[in-house]
Amino acid sequence: MELVDIGIKFALVAIIFGISLVIAMYSTYAERKIAAFFQDRVGPNRAGPFGILQPLADGAKMFMKEEIIPTNATPFLFIVGPSLAILTACIGSAVIPWGQNITIGDKVIPLQVTDINVGILYIFGVVSLGVYGVMIGGWASNNKYSLLGAIRAASQNISYEISMGLSIIALLLVTGTLSLGEIAQQQHGWHWNVIYQPVGFILFLVCAFAETNRTPFDLPECETELVGGYHTEYSSMKLGFYLFAEYINMFISSAVMATLYWGGYNYPGMDFMNNLLGPVWGPLLGTAVFFTKIFLFIFFFMWVRWTIPRFRYDQLMDLGWKILIPLAIANIVVTGIVITFLNS
Repeated sequence: MELVDIGIKFALVAIIFGISLVIAMYSTYAERKIAAFFQDRVGPNRAGPFGILQPLADGAKMFMKEEIIPTNATPFLFIVGPSLAILTACIGSAVIPWGQNITIGDKVIPLQVTDINVGILYIFGVVSLGVYGVMIGGWASNNKYSLLGAIRAASQNISYEISMGLSIIALLLVTGTLSLGEIAQQQHGWHWNVIYQPVGFILFLVCAFAETNRTPFDLPECETELVGGYHTEYSSMKLGFYLFAEYINMFISSAVMATLYWGGYNYPGMDFMNNLLGPVWGPLLGTAVFFTKIFLFIFFFMWVRWTIPRFRYDQLMDLGWKILIPLAIANIVVTGIVITFLNS
């Protein structure tokens, strides 16, 4: 690999990292505005026009607040918890194809950091590591409410990762690959996987809510029972890391769902637009379409949060083990039968 290629990769990593942080920052603003709309309120409107500078004010407040580590906490692990949460949230974007290749002269620039042939397994590995940040933070706080939130998070993630993995198996039967880049390419035009795997998409969507600890699956931080859950004892930017990690995870989950089931950067008439706009602006239009799909998913996450109340914990576990897992297994069996019949 030439130095120019390495520089392009580093630039792409920096751009994706910056976009992830900006989207996470302004997702907090969008969340408050959407909540205000649903509740017939105004929402943030003081910092800048329409409150647009509110996320910057919140970030400055997080950085300037006093750092507090409880006396009986384990200091090293207390710091490692939020650090691990934000780290695992940010590295998930490495295998997501953000668009088609851009051609500038003789140089082809892929809009994907790396296209490994086990991209889906990489995503699952990163998702599995994310719960360690929550678990370590809750345990190191030496607070019973934090510990209960961490235990809930661990059991919830284990339960719903099984259903999520089973939903992906049915998709793999259809696509025949674990590479996110190839899966996106296969959905050219209208050949989106949600048409062939609607049940798998619904299963993945529900599990994504549980993996990101979003309402109605926010039992690990249920304030009515656990004060604040696993981050009860956290303040300043360590709390900010946990909050940022949640919104980055929501962004990455939306990108993964858009890639696996809703065509990624593909849209009807893409070949015509690529020929019309050229090898640079054509792929960038596909990237804009991809981000539009992501923002629609993020809006759906927020819509559900301010519409549906959270489950009881027994209801949450019953849904995961008694409904989603059997449904995912049935989906695999039906998909396998249909593919065998079509191939024969």
